[in-house]
Amino acid sequence: MVEWYLFLPQVRLAVADIVERARCAEASGFDGIAFIDHLEAPGRPSESIWEAMGIATWIAASTQRLKVGHLVLCDAFRHPAVLAKQAVTLSAASGGRFELGLGSGSWPAEMARFDVGQQDPVARVDQLGRHLALIKEYWSEGERGQVPRPEHPIPLVLGGRGPRMMELVRTYADWWNLQCTHIDRLPQLAAAAGSARISVQQMVGFVRTGDDPAAVREVSNRRFGHLGPGLVCGDAGELVEYFAGLAAQRVERFYVWFADFAAPESLTEFGESVIKGLTLGR
Repeated sequence: MVEWYLFLPQVRLAVADIVERARCAEASGFDGIAFIDHLEAPGRPSESIWEAMGIATWIAASTQRLKVGHLVLCDAFRHPAVLAKQAVTLSAASGGRFELGLGSGSWPAEMARFDVGQQDPVARVDQLGRHLALIKEYWSEGERGQVPRPEHPIPLVLGGRGPRMMELVRTYADWWNLQCTHIDRLPQLAAAAGSARISVQQMVGFVRTGDDPAAVREVSNRRFGHLGPGLVCGDAGELVEYFAGLAAQRVERFYVWFADFAAPESLTEFGESVIKGLTLGR
């Protein structure tokens, strides 16, 4: 059984709108929700963006069943001892619904602007490896173990595709996520994930009942055509077939990113037609 997450960058949306979409996703059969982690909206520094752990905490408190996480938190933004404590706290408060998604950082411009982290990508990955080892220690009963210990398992989600990152995936990750812009490389990269379960991020131009397919495709491509293979457009039948093809390649979780910014109507129909359609079809 595959899992469905709503990928919802917390950019340009009021907190109330994010809560509405999260609750709609929960009611529509999604298993979880994931946010981004940036100090400025990537490529749009004048746009508003909410802090990642704060918004995740609020959404966990505003939902009942939905798992909450990120694609992904930036390692450089938080000391690992603080992040380990935050993760345990949110996991306990949500009844085990928090997952720790973590990466080395993907937007050097904001690191330079806010004087945080390192510009050298190799150094960032090396630091992530050290911090992952520390987080595991902080969660353990060893000398550095923090109190309280995790009450629930806290799944670790790592993104990335380079050899050094994939080594960290094999060593630490419960889930490996492939970014949408590289989804066409899934067959070549999947083996490098080792025993980690596989998820993919996917932008969707969803043609709802009554929509003009050409219009949906035009708007979706105008907004997100730069994602290349990361954008797929289609109606429910076409999307069920598409996601079934990914599931056949060991993908067990989909982070669905909507080209219409997750309009509640799209979430409701997607749940009824695509999520249920793939479940019944399999």
